[in-house]
Amino acid sequence: MKLDMAIEELHRSENELYAVLLSMSDRHTTDHEVFHVTRDMATWCRQHVARLAGTGREFGLELDAEARQTTGLLEKLQQKTSELTGRMSALGLLLLADLRHLYREAGGTALDWELLAQGAQGAKNEQLLDLAERCHPQTLRISKWAEAKLKETSPQVLAG
Repeated sequence: MKLDMAIEELHRSENELYAVLLSMSDRHTTDHEVFHVTRDMATWCRQHVARLAGTGREFGLELDAEARQTTGLLEKLQQKTSELTGRMSALGLLLLADLRHLYREAGGTALDWELLAQGAQGAKNEQLLDLAERCHPQTLRISKWAEAKLKETSPQVLAG
């Protein structure tokens, strides 16, 4: 079985999604919805990383249970720049770019959850299937939120 590879890849994907969400939050501190929603969704990713690490041990994997946090100097600078520039039109374009990136990352991660669920079903591994059924919907919600926010924001930014 190659379920260990699927778990490892999903762990990497969730870590990347976590970093994208936190980075996006740091860049858009003046947009309170984006700031708070992305922080909440990053919490889901952090929980997924921990669960995958725990499950991975049963497959001989040594995965870090802590999601990687990238709150270094660059992120602090992005946050301060966001605060200083407020709602300038360049920020609207940056938000669209960030939402597109988030949508793609969340979609890829959701696909990884689907692959893990299919593999678990094929291997008749109920514990792994349960994990996928609990976490996959949250990842889908991230993708759907990014898509909805893109539809809401793009007319204002692109036509304005």
